[in-house]
Amino acid sequence: MTMSESQPTILVVDDDATFRTRLVRALTSRGYETFEAGDVDSAIARAKQLKPARAIVDLRMPGKSGLDLISALIEIDEEIQILVLTGYGSIATAVEAVRRGAIDYLNKPVDTEQILAVFDREHATASATDVTEAKPSLARVEWEHIQRVLSDCGGNISEAARQLGIHRRSLQRKLSKLPPLE
Repeated sequence: MTMSESQPTILVVDDDATFRTRLVRALTSRGYETFEAGDVDSAIARAKQLKPARAIVDLRMPGKSGLDLISALIEIDEEIQILVLTGYGSIATAVEAVRRGAIDYLNKPVDTEQILAVFDREHATASATDVTEAKPSLARVEWEHIQRVLSDCGGNISEAARQLGIHRRSLQRKLSKLPPLE
């Protein structure tokens, strides 16, 4: 396995084969040595064998979850950078993912540039001597609160709108937008 300093190896773990294949192809075309796995157990086996520097992990997969995989990957290599992807983002899962060792999480749909930006930001932060705590923007806090309420309502938009005190259509408009980056 050849690994250059500028392009670390990346393990992509997602049960959606189409998404996983497209992401692997996009990362490979940008010069990254990329490996893939479709479930937690095969990801653990690949990580033990390949020792990737980075991992992109889907949160919800059949069987064991991405949260379980984060812990296992950290046990294999505590220096690995793990980014969690989810279609079901909430503050609670984000906090749990970071608590277990992930550097960040992104909500699907996500593009390759967003993923690489998170890794680059983490690399720059880790190498900087004066690290300051970044505060989320008001838009990001609002978006995360909406996601948490929606999750608590089991995805019921009408009930979430009632709890948030806004009209259902207003909530639908907010949900149709991509999450603010920071």
